[in-house]
Amino acid sequence: MKLLKDLLYGVRIQEIIGNTQIAIESICYDSRKSSKNALFVAISGTQVDGHDFIETAIDLGYIAVLCEKIPAKTREGIHYIQTKDSAYALSAVASNWFGNPSEEMKVIGVTGTNGKTTVATLLFDLFSALEGELCGLLSTISVRIGRTTLPATHTTPDALAVQEHMRAMVDAGVKYCFMEVSSHALVQHRTSHIDFDVAVFTNITRDHLDYHGDMNGYIAAKKLLFDGLKSDAIALYNEDTKHGPTMISATKAKVKSYALKFPADYKVKILERRFDGMLLTLNDQECWSHILGDFNAYNLCALYAVGIEMGKDPLQLLTAISLLKPVDGRFQTLQGKDITAVVDYAHTPDA
Repeated sequence: MKLLKDLLYGVRIQEIIGNTQIAIESICYDSRKSSKNALFVAISGTQVDGHDFIETAIDLGYIAVLCEKIPAKTREGIHYIQTKDSAYALSAVASNWFGNPSEEMKVIGVTGTNGKTTVATLLFDLFSALEGELCGLLSTISVRIGRTTLPATHTTPDALAVQEHMRAMVDAGVKYCFMEVSSHALVQHRTSHIDFDVAVFTNITRDHLDYHGDMNGYIAAKKLLFDGLKSDAIALYNEDTKHGPTMISATKAKVKSYALKFPADYKVKILERRFDGMLLTLNDQECWSHILGDFNAYNLCALYAVGIEMGKDPLQLLTAISLLKPVDGRFQTLQGKDITAVVDYAHTPDA
């Protein structure tokens, strides 16, 4: 239970009808869920508009409404807060409700068309090897808190679910949280009030244009992650990809680059390719990897860069990277008698 005024910290309030000195017992944006003494957040979605269900929510016991349009007819005893963007407001309210958990651990976000799942999952595996069980993961495949695994429903969950998972991670003693950050999540403000310490950009190619309209809209969506970084955060981008410099053009964060082809702060070279792995150099230090593919050379370089920026010992990092196994379904090789099979879930044109 928290006071409404405390939950509204960081919300851009335009008008208040009622009182914010009231106790709120839960938060929801789905009017179908009955809840007493709760705050209903009315969000204008792509398919339905939550504002159409404000009366339904009140009938079910909600006592406060956070919305972009206050109903023409208000009810006595119900408290209304108007804001310009309800989705952004929900992000703030969710973070406040769960005690701003992202501020209590290191959060590393990974965005890009391809490589998000691989980089985020391998970072979890890498830091778990270095830190024991004190790591968390929010990915397309699963939500992981140490050794506990929960099913994932979206690449990036909704704002309430993200903050709830992060609070569970902090309570479990997690020090590092690695998460995929989708373009949809960025535009819908699901991650707007997450305190990112590192943001990683892998690459960008044609995808989700049905939602973003065109490539410019898609690029602008990805760029939001870097535009929102604080000054003491790290913005790590792929120097070899066309729109890499675009991502960090307006960031306040400390900028670092990684590359296979062009000069960069973190440089990977492929010395040898085999079906059972690759021999690489990461900033001129040799490293054997069981993970195949030139694209994974980029991913491994991103891992190394994040590790160094997080203060890890280079030799320990290289040793741990050499022990990593491929992520399930991400260019995963299976060896048999006289045959090598590759399992890959690639679904975008470039992948």
